[in-house]
Amino acid sequence: MRYLALATDYDNTVARDGRVADSTWAALERLRGSGRYLILVTGRELDDLMTVCPRLDMFARVVAENGGVLFDPATGERRLLADTPPKDFIDALRARGLKHFSVSQTLVAMLKPNEQVALETIRDLGLELHVVFNGDAVMVLQPGITKASGLMAALDALRLSPLNVVGVGDAENDHALIRACGLAVAVQNALPALKKQADLVTSRPNGEGVATLIDALIADDLRGHTSSLAKCRLTVGKRGESAESPAVTVDTAGSTMLLVGASGSGKSTAAEALLERLTDAGYQLCIFDPEGDYINNDRLTVVGNAQTMPAEEEVLQLLERARQPQVAINMMRVPPGERPQYCAELLLRLQALRARTARPHWLVFDEAHHLFPATWASAGAAVPQALESTLVVTVHPEQLSPALLKQINIVLAMGDDAADRLRSFASSAGIAQPVAPVAGARCGQALFWEPAKEDPFLVTIERGRSAHRRHVRKYAEGLLIPERSFYFRGPGGQLNLRAHNLVLFVELAEGVDEATWRYHLQRGDYSKWFESVIGDVELANSTRAIEQDTALSPAESRKRVLGEVNRRYTQPENPTLPRPDH
Repeated sequence: MRYLALATDYDNTVARDGRVADSTWAALERLRGSGRYLILVTGRELDDLMTVCPRLDMFARVVAENGGVLFDPATGERRLLADTPPKDFIDALRARGLKHFSVSQTLVAMLKPNEQVALETIRDLGLELHVVFNGDAVMVLQPGITKASGLMAALDALRLSPLNVVGVGDAENDHALIRACGLAVAVQNALPALKKQADLVTSRPNGEGVATLIDALIADDLRGHTSSLAKCRLTVGKRGESAESPAVTVDTAGSTMLLVGASGSGKSTAAEALLERLTDAGYQLCIFDPEGDYINNDRLTVVGNAQTMPAEEEVLQLLERARQPQVAINMMRVPPGERPQYCAELLLRLQALRARTARPHWLVFDEAHHLFPATWASAGAAVPQALESTLVVTVHPEQLSPALLKQINIVLAMGDDAADRLRSFASSAGIAQPVAPVAGARCGQALFWEPAKEDPFLVTIERGRSAHRRHVRKYAEGLLIPERSFYFRGPGGQLNLRAHNLVLFVELAEGVDEATWRYHLQRGDYSKWFESVIGDVELANSTRAIEQDTALSPAESRKRVLGEVNRRYTQPENPTLPRPDH
């Protein structure tokens, strides 16, 4: 469910001439019966509202006084969100002969054209107050207090995201309200300026318009109205290779994407760019991270590490916060054989959280073959029947459970063998083979396929703002799987020393004999590993130059290669290396 709440203005929106029609109340009842929340956001004073609206109990929260007061009808608790009007301002209004105005807990209200007196008084006293219009009414409030700020307080109390709210209004003071919501709606009788800002205008006025909006919301979560809105789409890239080509986008609700490609194909960079754009748009992400790729930053909180199991309760507590952008679940400490069951149990609780809050907005399964292996007999029961708004990342689609593959409705395949990976997906998912382009996808490109719509075509991926560096901690200190580790074997294969991260690579490289070092150096093994697994092209290029410099002694080449590694990846003073399981 994309839209979990409706935030509505009162006068001339849900009400007409101060009264809500019985048919509108019935529509509001239907909305509550669908499991959604109702929030009333009005410029009226709370006590006045209580006298004209007999059914405030219909609303989960009431924001009154244009954002100045938050009221919980279930408990009767009211909370002031703004300071009381300054006494010297009120005294000055009276001294200037203004008689017809009211003073509430957080605002001063009057009628036009008395705003001129209010503005002159604010100027003469040097006060920081702002004036808001609502039809013929004029309100004077503390700066920063709007219907939007009041709505945010209500949503924080309900633990909801504004992206999951439909906001509807009619007048000047509703601009901030509808702009703050995931979908902005104006009733038919709204001001032209508000209609221009809205994503949708109802076909009927006042409460009748709200009732038609509610029926459409219940019918299909407004998919018919939002599927083409840019704000509800995620940009993947440009069709083909021309900068003038049309953008390729997917719906941010209902898309279950599979991103496949070999190491070094640009798969991780593409995934990072997609997640960056989702986060920029305000979506909350929950990332399952089997290999410890993600690190803490100002937008991402990581739960678990190479030494500590990720606690489910901590994950859920973080995701309960509507303003928590990203949570990554570092599963390095979870034994490989237990990862599918761990994922299934947590996913069950996340689906319950999604049903209640519509969050996390997106689920991300990185290295998904660890979580939903093709051989896992319980996958059919573990994968939800409707796994929407999900990104699944893996190397080989045939390694994934068919139960998961059947949920996929969009595939992005990267690398020279992208067409082969699309065919592998189709075969494993049990669907018709695609008519894929013969050529593969070059760096920064992918084959894009929506099986239910059209044949695959080439897409140039839109890059993110920052360079891809999220693997640094894992590669420096983490535990790479055996297939991605570096092995010092020597010229006769007499050794089998596994470096499952860069710290151990440096330690082993310092200790191997000269013949072993030279054997891998001359084969170009070091630069190949740095490029194909570590994904550090700069390190690979500088190492390749060292490998090709035949004038260097083994000791000098070893010193230079390890110096390049240490320069880019800082070693901890006393690294605690995880014990290999293989």
